[in-house]
Amino acid sequence: MNTGIDRTPETGGKLLLAASTGGHLAQLVRLAPGLGATDDSLWVTFRTPQSESLLKGRNVLYVPYIRPRDAANVVRAYQSIRAVVKSGKFDGAVSTGSALALAALPAAKMGGLPTLYIESVSRVDGPSLSGRILDRLRLAELRTQHPHWSTGRWGVHPSVLSTFHNVTKPTPADGRLKLFVTLGTIEGYGFNSLVDRIVELGIAGDDTTWQLGYTEPGRELPGTAHAQVSADDFERYAREADVVITHAGVGTVLGLLEMGISPIAVVRRKERGEHVDNHQEQIARLMSELGIGTSTEVGDLTADMIHAAATTAIRGDLAVA
Repeated sequence: MNTGIDRTPETGGKLLLAASTGGHLAQLVRLAPGLGATDDSLWVTFRTPQSESLLKGRNVLYVPYIRPRDAANVVRAYQSIRAVVKSGKFDGAVSTGSALALAALPAAKMGGLPTLYIESVSRVDGPSLSGRILDRLRLAELRTQHPHWSTGRWGVHPSVLSTFHNVTKPTPADGRLKLFVTLGTIEGYGFNSLVDRIVELGIAGDDTTWQLGYTEPGRELPGTAHAQVSADDFERYAREADVVITHAGVGTVLGLLEMGISPIAVVRRKERGEHVDNHQEQIARLMSELGIGTSTEVGDLTADMIHAAATTAIRGDLAVA
């Protein structure tokens, strides 16, 4: 395959590592050791509690947040990254998307660096819009985490989810469940249907904690509700809960799996105005195929499903080779 470069960043060294926050960044952090990224590598992302926690002590360039289909901020990020590439010495650039890949990889390519794009594990059926654009413009070596669609220019990279598996854990002694409900923080997209469903089931109580992001329920919720929480508080709430219910966002799911938590992942739907597309259906399907956690649609979530999740934990390898 001819991409116009003589090598790929997989040989390791000082890398420019670019990813949007959420699942894209969580995957790149997990993949970076296998890529041979050295400690002086530069991370490029948005400033959020997640990125500040995951990248603490590392070299980071924060760029303006890029909303879905936000061409103006892609250009602004490109300009910032291009300046860094000109002034620094890098061995290559790697991105796991999403829109930030369209700024970072062209900037690296223009600077003469080998570039690699690893598509999100949530893209089970084919590449994202960013992946298709990079493919069409031949701006990077391309990898999918799903061998069944590794055709043409798309090679295969080991999946970040393939190392996890379910194990059993004891049921809470008193039968009462402490819930942590976390809905993600994608700007402009709420998940009221899941909030309504959990309230309807009557399983949330005074010891339920909600991390709502941009969801505005319009009602008083049982327990304690936050718009956003720090990374430390997120981990504390998740570990203290008997069950974590989340949207089927790969970043949140991956972070919970790495804590040993078997989440209930509920799919956001474009038709309800909950996301830009329906790719969360793909990650939910993959979870079912791999037998990790519990994945479901809003209308299929039941109290029995939540009680069953309280008896399951996760084990997995520490890194993707």
